[in-house]
Amino acid sequence: MALDWNRRRWPQEISLRDETRGVVIAERVRVARSFVRRFLGLMGRRGLRPGEGLLLDPCSSIHTFLMRFPIDVVYVGPDHVVRRVDHAMRPWRIGPLFTGAAYVVELAAGTARQVGVAPGDRLSWQPAGGSASDDGDR
Repeated sequence: MALDWNRRRWPQEISLRDETRGVVIAERVRVARSFVRRFLGLMGRRGLRPGEGLLLDPCSSIHTFLMRFPIDVVYVGPDHVVRRVDHAMRPWRIGPLFTGAAYVVELAAGTARQVGVAPGDRLSWQPAGGSASDDGDR
């Protein structure tokens, strides 16, 4: 079954890919859609392992209150094109309100630079551990 990328109906966990660069950004990205899950985000965790992340949808601004580690923050528009990347945002900070973002992906610090994700890149996804759809819509 093809998932509707345009309506952003996410499974609970996805694998995120940068189609522009042809690289996997993270293999295990949890999806937070409810107010509570988005608010709590990564608070209280000790860190993110390489290949892990958190997708917040909808979201146009984040905070790192009660966090113990820096994160990379990728702001993505409704067309699934990266609008902004903040590298190694430290704990106890408030990110900018970025009105062009529909959702945000939080990654382990250094991931965005390592894979080269940058504004203008188009993202795609598939369910974590699953196979990609060949419908071309994602």
